[in-house]
Amino acid sequence: MRELIDQFIRNRKAFVMGHENLFKSAVLLPLVERNGEWCVLFEERAHHLNRQPGEICFPGGRMDPDDVNPQMTAVRETCEELGLRPTDLEILGELDQVINQFQMVQPFVGRIFDWERIQPDSNEVASVFFVPFDFLKHTEPDLHYVDLQMTPREDFPFEKIPNGRNYKWRKGQVPEYFYEYEGRIIWGLTARILHHFINLVRE
Repeated sequence: MRELIDQFIRNRKAFVMGHENLFKSAVLLPLVERNGEWCVLFEERAHHLNRQPGEICFPGGRMDPDDVNPQMTAVRETCEELGLRPTDLEILGELDQVINQFQMVQPFVGRIFDWERIQPDSNEVASVFFVPFDFLKHTEPDLHYVDLQMTPREDFPFEKIPNGRNYKWRKGQVPEYFYEYEGRIIWGLTARILHHFINLVRE
């Protein structure tokens, strides 16, 4: 047993258990200097997409097998979606990972040097728009909650756990932030990452 531990465990780098079953992606929160003020760039997803059509998001997407790391994914996806080259932007840092039972997302903060070079890919992006950072920094989002509750299926072996069907399953809540700017609604994972970034800047 000691030999097995020495060989396989002692030098093993820990990761997130079950990560191989999660959708792994990376996104970029892009900062742009436009008309003399700093703004955050957002995308409106193309309306013909099967997943989340028309919703507001940051550029980004799924990690490809050829991507060396999440940062490479964020840069690649941003360039593909906005018609840019890697030299048109720089990564300034990374934000906290978002992990749930479905996905693992690594957000980065970056700067796009010249917003006029942006040429969105209509296959993925319906439009882009810019929100002044000062507006976001001084605007408190609407906050709502989504309740989470574990519900075992009928074939679950209740007889094998304490209290059977009366087992007290843990409940939880997920915060949902809503930012609104000129009729655009920013919510979901995008708003959660944005809120995290704004709080870091405020601190």
